[in-house]
Amino acid sequence: MCGRYTFFTDKKLQEIDEIVEQVSNEILLEQVEAGEIFPTNAAPVLIPYGDVVIPRLMIWGFPNFRNKGVIINARSETAGESRMFRSSLKQRRCVVLSTGFYEWDGAKNRFLFNVPDSGMLYMAGLFDRFDGQDRFVILTRAANASVEKIHDRMPVVLLKDQIRDWLYDFDQAKAILSGDCPDLIKN
Repeated sequence: MCGRYTFFTDKKLQEIDEIVEQVSNEILLEQVEAGEIFPTNAAPVLIPYGDVVIPRLMIWGFPNFRNKGVIINARSETAGESRMFRSSLKQRRCVVLSTGFYEWDGAKNRFLFNVPDSGMLYMAGLFDRFDGQDRFVILTRAANASVEKIHDRMPVVLLKDQIRDWLYDFDQAKAILSGDCPDLIKN
């Protein structure tokens, strides 16, 4: 489960420039309120656009048509079978840009998880359009050993070199979902 994450726009995030193939990156980052990202906030994601990867601001959460509120996560194990996520998994994958995600243990202690030796943490996501708004969810999976003592779920974390495969190659995307996530550090 991923209920909040961070996005900071300091100079360490030049890594985004190496991935994004469009100059709009600086304009996009100026529109983002850096810090803790909550459900229903607008946040930056990477999407495929022809042969290039571009950043877009989207709202975190698909509308929950059964109740009020939003659906912020999709289980990677069942997303391909779900009516809500099936077509997005095939055609509308995105990469959620973050500098870490939060999880809480049973005693309500909060921990920030990051990728060691990196300023960025890339999460696999899906997007769709609802009532004229682009929205995204974060794909989750069973937690690996670096997270499982705190929580039984975690986001599907992408390595930088998996971004294009995730965005452009459905077979590779399926392999990523069934593969291992990198070990993370907690703060």
